[in-house]
Amino acid sequence: MVHAEAMSVEDAAPDTLVRSAPRFLVELVAWVAAPWALVGHSVALAVIAVVVLIGVPTIFGMPGAKKQSIRVAVSAPIAIALECAQAVVAVVAAVAIWPLPAAIAVAVVVVAAGVLQWRRWRWMLSRPGRSHSAGRDPVA
Repeated sequence: MVHAEAMSVEDAAPDTLVRSAPRFLVELVAWVAAPWALVGHSVALAVIAVVVLIGVPTIFGMPGAKKQSIRVAVSAPIAIALECAQAVVAVVAAVAIWPLPAAIAVAVVVVAAGVLQWRRWRWMLSRPGRSHSAGRDPVA
């Protein structure tokens, strides 16, 4: 397990409040909208959606990509895919359950969050071996 506190400043992603707040808003929308969209079909599916949408990013992540510690290290492409999956869920669920203006607003926030993540994602992709070496780069 890697703790962000044990990493140096150079090992941390370029992530600021301005960049991370829209990403968190997208996560919140996914956490609320997906179960809301599913509860009419199955309460069990709604509960599973909440567990997966909150649990998977809490357990899996790339060391240094977020300020929180992670349990299971994954590579940058997988970490980025998990973030993008939450964004897709947020938009699809918003379109399914909310009026068009609200769904458009969610889509705008998702795009803004994605644009704000480019620098962080480039940083993540430039760190080969970080996800498998407890924060140490075997190449360096």
